[in-house]
Amino acid sequence: MEKFFDYFDGRYRESVLSKSGTDEGPVITISRQTGCDARQIAESVVNSLNRKSGTNKWKWVDKDIIYAIAKELNTDSQRVENYYKGMELSNMSEMIMAFSGGFVSDERVKKAVKDVVISMCKDGYIVMVGRGGVSLARNIADSLHVRLIAPFYWRVENVMKKKEMDIEAAEEYVVDTDERRHNIITTFLEKKSVNIDFLFDTTINRFSFNIDECADLIVLMYEKKIGKQIAERKKTSQIF
Repeated sequence: MEKFFDYFDGRYRESVLSKSGTDEGPVITISRQTGCDARQIAESVVNSLNRKSGTNKWKWVDKDIIYAIAKELNTDSQRVENYYKGMELSNMSEMIMAFSGGFVSDERVKKAVKDVVISMCKDGYIVMVGRGGVSLARNIADSLHVRLIAPFYWRVENVMKKKEMDIEAAEEYVVDTDERRHNIITTFLEKKSVNIDFLFDTTINRFSFNIDECADLIVLMYEKKIGKQIAERKKTSQIF
C-alpha cells in the first residue's frame, strides 16, 4: 500500500505525469455493466500476471482511490463517492461542509480524480476497475481496455444474490448504477459521446464465461496486444 499512497505525493505525481510514449504503462482498464463481478476478475488477472512474471508488481485498484483522494482534498470520502455517483449536495449539506471547512467543488474533485488516475496508469502495472479509467488512460500506448457485459436479468439475479435484494430493488440498482458508470466515462472524454463502444479493445460477455475464464482471456489479449507493440517498437528502433 505504500506505493499506492505515493500517488498522492505531489512531487511523485508530477514526475509520473511527465512520462510520455513508451515510458507509460502498462495498464489494463476494466469497465463493466453492473453485476459482472469486475473486482473478482481484476484480482484473478493480477494474480495471473504476477505469477507469470514472478513478481508482485501488478496491483488492482477500485474504491481505494476514493478514500485517498478524500484525504488529499481534506474532505469526507462521501463527497468523492457522491461525485462518482453524480449526486448533488443539498443546500444544507453544502452549508455544513462550508462551516466545517470541508467543502470541495466538483471541479476540484474531478481534477484530483483525473490527476491521480492518470498518474497511476502511467506509472503502470495497474488493473483499474472503473473510475473513468478507460477515458483517462486511452492515450497510453501499453494498455488494454476491457468491457464486461451480460444480459440484464442475469445481472439482476447476480445482484439479488450478492446484495440480498428483491427483484424490484435489484432492477432499479442495476439501471441506476449502469447510468452512473456510463456518465463517469463520458465525463472524462474531451468530446461527449453517447456510444462509448469505440473506447474498448474488447468486450467480454460475462454470461458466457466464469470469473477465471474472463481473467484468462484478458491476460491472453493483454499479452498479444502489448507483446505486438513492443516487438514493433524494437523493430523500428533497429531500423533507425
